[in-house]
Amino acid sequence: MDLSGFNIAVIVVVALVILTIARGVRTVPQGFNYTVERFGRYSRTLSAGLGLIVPYIDRIGHKVNVMEQVLDIPSQEAITKDNAGVRIDAAAFYQVLDAAKACYEVSSLNDALMVLTMTNIRTVVGSMDLDQLLSHRDEINERLLRVMDAAASPWGVKVTRIEIRDILPPADIAGAMNRQMKAEREKRAAILEAEGLRQAEILKAEGQKQSQILAAEGRKESALRDAEARERLAQAEAAATAMVSEAIGKGDIQAANFLIAERYTDALKAIATGPNSKVVIVPIEAASLAGTVGGIAQLTKAVFGEDAVAARRNSGSVPPAGRANS
Repeated sequence: MDLSGFNIAVIVVVALVILTIARGVRTVPQGFNYTVERFGRYSRTLSAGLGLIVPYIDRIGHKVNVMEQVLDIPSQEAITKDNAGVRIDAAAFYQVLDAAKACYEVSSLNDALMVLTMTNIRTVVGSMDLDQLLSHRDEINERLLRVMDAAASPWGVKVTRIEIRDILPPADIAGAMNRQMKAEREKRAAILEAEGLRQAEILKAEGQKQSQILAAEGRKESALRDAEARERLAQAEAAATAMVSEAIGKGDIQAANFLIAERYTDALKAIATGPNSKVVIVPIEAASLAGTVGGIAQLTKAVFGEDAVAARRNSGSVPPAGRANS
């Protein structure tokens, strides 16, 4: 197909218009900012979304990531305040708040942040002893964050966190620390064991003391009850003797016989139950005791009542009716 000069001109103009529109429209993805330069000088910043620039005059200078980023700090040697060499590994988290400053205030942001972090780590480590360094990581992180955030602020960067990932002391120092920790733990174990034995002995002594107190209380209560029983028995014996004496005073011969028979029976009982007694010889006069003993129950009932008879039977002083010892 033959093209005339007019058609060629139209095609060129259309192509130029399309190219111009394409150069003037920019799509900025989420999480990024684009800096716009006009004749090589910073003009403005395009945020996420659709952005327009002047074709052939403006151009995109830098594409800046404004999301939070992590910067891996390489492991490095540092000397503590007490001249102990340690190897420290860390990581820094930062976010670009001002894309223009991050691009035009520092030539290489990542390298600058890395060098700044490593330098401040050495400074902080050099101001602390080894024991303090190993046990105060939070303090180290806080001090580094404060210094780094202040230093990176002119670059439009916010340092959000700095984390010390590992602190490795020399092998000989690590061995000494392990031995010290083992000795400390063994000391604690010995103290706890001794404390446990002490508590056990105290509890055992308290238990023995309480047992002795309870036993003494029991003996005291038993002695009081025995004394009370003896007192009541003595009162009963005194009352019985008084009643018998009163009956004898009135001329009641059965009362006298009752008293004699009771004493005679008690004497025989004492002889029969002696520990060395094997053969008991009863005097012939004991035969006449049967009639007397037979009437003891009737006499006791007449003098003391039914309760007295039952009490004396239980104690063995008066045998049941119809029985007599021979």
